[in-house]
Amino acid sequence: MSDFTNRIDLSELSDKVSKLKEEASKALVGQREMMDLMLTAMFAGGHVLVEGVPGIAKTLSAKLLAKLVESDFKRIQFTPDLMPSDVLGTSIFNPKVGSFDYKKGPIFTNIVLIDEINRAPAKTQASLFEVMEEKQVSNDGQTYLLEDLFMVMATQNPIEQEGTYRLPEAQLDRFLFKIVVDYPENGEEAQILQLASKNLNHHKLDFIQPVINKDEIVALRNHLENVVLKDSLIDYLVKLIAMTRDHHSLYLGASPRASIDLMKGSKAFAAIQGRDFVTPEDIRRLFRPVVEHRIILSPEAELQGITIKEVTEQILQQVDVPK
Repeated sequence: MSDFTNRIDLSELSDKVSKLKEEASKALVGQREMMDLMLTAMFAGGHVLVEGVPGIAKTLSAKLLAKLVESDFKRIQFTPDLMPSDVLGTSIFNPKVGSFDYKKGPIFTNIVLIDEINRAPAKTQASLFEVMEEKQVSNDGQTYLLEDLFMVMATQNPIEQEGTYRLPEAQLDRFLFKIVVDYPENGEEAQILQLASKNLNHHKLDFIQPVINKDEIVALRNHLENVVLKDSLIDYLVKLIAMTRDHHSLYLGASPRASIDLMKGSKAFAAIQGRDFVTPEDIRRLFRPVVEHRIILSPEAELQGITIKEVTEQILQQVDVPK
């Protein structure tokens, strides 16, 4: 174990993650799984989709992560009348010089919260395709690059159907994780009430102090390339993803992008745990958050009442774990 520890110095990363979690606990009760996944996505350079019913701190969690990072942050409230130009920006004619100037939209930031992403129509959702995958925006034949730290945190409510638009598969495939948030336990809800009673403006998060800046995040990401992923674990990861494509209950399996995301996520998750090597447990823990929003049940499976969770659990049980 000492040889692994000495190969890469992860002390700075571990220290930052500990401080991030400590500061986050001042505003967020419970939801440890969600915070772990959000931090993993941030260091892996991925995007997250947070799904849950109203009032369970989806937006608060996204705002909290942005507060913890000393960088640019913007929020976009998606609505049915939102246009792509409201997200990406648009060219405006400048009469002084007789040409068009590009006015950048709110997507040009480091961390962007897209609230209720499924309330905007397809054309507005499609405006995110290029920027989420390539970190750039094309406008009038010009390409505008975003900074190295660019992360989309989107929220959606799975219950309401009126006035919402289902995210297409191409959009879902660009999210590293889908985090499903549930109701808090009774003890946790009591703690939430205690926090709120002590600070009526708790939701503003004015008491949260930044722990890390964007340059530090980008620098710490460089360590992830040196996190060891054995060939046997690469084969294991590939078999898990391949089984989603061959499973009799699935109409659509996970893409090669899912394989890459599972690899990147596993390396980042191992690193924030203080390890410079990936274990089978890292891959198994992240398999469902990486895959479940990318796969689609077959019509026969839906009629039988089979769920996505049941299918992914089957896959995890059927694929042999390397020793």
